[in-house]
Amino acid sequence: MQKFSHQGFDIAYLDRAPETGGGEPVLLVHGFASSMQVNWVGPGWVKTLTEAGYRAIAFDHRGHGLSAKSYDPNDYTPSLMAGDAAALLDHLGIQKAHVFGYSMGARVAAFMALANPDLVASVIFGGLGYGMVDGVGDWDPIAEALIAPDPATVTHPRGKMFRTFADQTKSDRRALAACIAKSREELSEADIGRIRQPALIGVGTTDDIAGSAQALAGLMPHAKAFDIVGRDHMLSVGDRTFKAAVLDFLREHPLS
Repeated sequence: MQKFSHQGFDIAYLDRAPETGGGEPVLLVHGFASSMQVNWVGPGWVKTLTEAGYRAIAFDHRGHGLSAKSYDPNDYTPSLMAGDAAALLDHLGIQKAHVFGYSMGARVAAFMALANPDLVASVIFGGLGYGMVDGVGDWDPIAEALIAPDPATVTHPRGKMFRTFADQTKSDRRALAACIAKSREELSEADIGRIRQPALIGVGTTDDIAGSAQALAGLMPHAKAFDIVGRDHMLSVGDRTFKAAVLDFLREHPLS
């Protein structure tokens, strides 16, 4: 694990090359309340990608994991977090990469693809479909659950799920509550249509957060949807069929 600084934040990251060296870079952008360890290392993504010959790069968002924290909601817009991601690639001297985001990370990846089209060769959105456009439900109870003094008082189902997850990952819950206030900025259908890179959108068939992968793919000129069968929002991340689909997609769209 290494760190670099951007806009006053020390951002933790990892950079793993395949045993043969080199490899096309794949930037991994984790979801809300998660980390590079929880989202990408633990479920085997870094191992899967490096064994397939890719260079896996992952980082902890500001406010998450081992990166610096802020309690100001204005520090957590998708544009600012996409700027961190682009700055990491610049820090590593990478001029073009595949970008793979999960859940909130998919939203950040979309903002990055729009702001830095020459830097983003292809995009993979996991755990977020049409919710990128019409929102993903009421998240105010999640912020309340995160800062509740006693987790036993949390009754909202989704709030309880994320409070438990944040406690399990030993996250800074106050920073997460600030993040959730601003990180849900939506993109319009016209915005999504301007993402012209090849795209893969994978959503679990029992995911009640993400929205339709097919509906989002239908707005983009070069996108396809993938159903992660029988998986919900949390379990889709490490699904074997999704990993296979991602590797197929990357092989179909080499950087060259």
